[in-house]
Amino acid sequence: MPHPIERAQPPLEFIPPALNPLFLRVTQFALPIWLDTLTAIAKVEADNVEILIDLIRQFQEKKIRLMVAFRHPQVEDPLCLGYLFSKLVPQTARERGIVLQHPIHAHFIYDRGIPLWAGSHIGWVLSRLGGTPIQRGKADWTGLRSARNLFTNGNFPIAAAPEGATNGLSEILNPLEPGIAQLSFWCAEDLHKAQRNEQVLILPIGIQYSYVDSPWEKIEQILTKLEVSTGLTPSQSGYDIRLPQESLYPRLISLAKHLLSLMEEFYQRFYGQNIPTATIPETEISDGNEVIAARLQALLDTALQVAEKYFDLRPKGNFTDRCRRVEQAGWNYIFREEFKDIKALSAVQRGLADKIAEEANLRMWHMRLVESFVAVTGRYVREKPSAERFAETTLLLSDMVTRIEGGNPFKRPQLGKQKAKITIGEPISVSERFAAYKSSRRGAREAVAKLTLDLQQAMEGLIF
Repeated sequence: MPHPIERAQPPLEFIPPALNPLFLRVTQFALPIWLDTLTAIAKVEADNVEILIDLIRQFQEKKIRLMVAFRHPQVEDPLCLGYLFSKLVPQTARERGIVLQHPIHAHFIYDRGIPLWAGSHIGWVLSRLGGTPIQRGKADWTGLRSARNLFTNGNFPIAAAPEGATNGLSEILNPLEPGIAQLSFWCAEDLHKAQRNEQVLILPIGIQYSYVDSPWEKIEQILTKLEVSTGLTPSQSGYDIRLPQESLYPRLISLAKHLLSLMEEFYQRFYGQNIPTATIPETEISDGNEVIAARLQALLDTALQVAEKYFDLRPKGNFTDRCRRVEQAGWNYIFREEFKDIKALSAVQRGLADKIAEEANLRMWHMRLVESFVAVTGRYVREKPSAERFAETTLLLSDMVTRIEGGNPFKRPQLGKQKAKITIGEPISVSERFAAYKSSRRGAREAVAKLTLDLQQAMEGLIF
């Protein structure tokens, strides 16, 4: 029997937020235990917590509405953010003699696809914690209305990741999607219509990970495993514990080039794709990184074109935009609006629908490969050959190989205990920009674009 997501399904149902105070209290109590036992996070630290405390105080006094825009390098980010709100903020507030109302929490926006790969029970959990889902690749008006209402009327601030998805890299920010800026202006608009005086603010928050002990041995072990999986002869020398970067870097580059060659041949031979040859001036070539970067961009474009051609989509926008459209097109083939009563289908109708769903899932596989590499530059390790950058790049390659082999990339190997560092930035006023937003349609578009750009720059400034 096919995996459920490979079979035709009724349309995705909206999961309404249903915050349960008791469940929230239990979750906040258990969060440190979960972090310690279920993740590699050994410690969560935060800078500038006083800024967040002051904003929460103003929120509770009904002076502001607050959107928390956080970085999203890996899947543990929401847990770290939960620790910030439930543990670090109350602790720091007590130390400063500041009284806040409890519980201290935030509503949040999450991808409706998460319960599809993480399990339907996750949808129940996220709902009881006050989360509201959004389908990323379309105008999900039901999801947008829910998020808009929570932003304007919720009892807590609302949090969202403006990158839209994880990229696996602590020190590179994906291009931000404009949804956070648009929601913020809608909130200001709703307050204006209701003659309410709250100011609308966006608070950028950075999250970055470092290893407690540099996991060079584990990195070398994963490189060896990937070399075997891809048909390369593993290095017999292992790595030099005194100079791990120098001994592992050539192997990482060799593996990347070999994987590129395998994937280029795959798309050329079986999909008839003519992948452009990377042309880089010799004066710009140092150790092949520029060529790898150019080849990678061409490969990602090719993989997306394969999926886009099947779904009859035009390549438009950046890789992230294109991935979202492919994802939504695939969901439209799997979660069928006309199948609200799927049991009424005949056996033949169901069988044909399952074939389409199965093929759509296969075509989305190409998009998933691209999604994992949208932020990869080819220069990430060379610019700063830290254990963290080595580990992140090696794990991305491992994700790719795992997808090709049919495994689950979400079950990543843990390389060692990590420390999460949260950095709280300065709030950005949306209310001060509202006059420009409401001046005209063009003014609204420009205001959303400018706010998105300013948020991008603010969040990039939180990377250290």
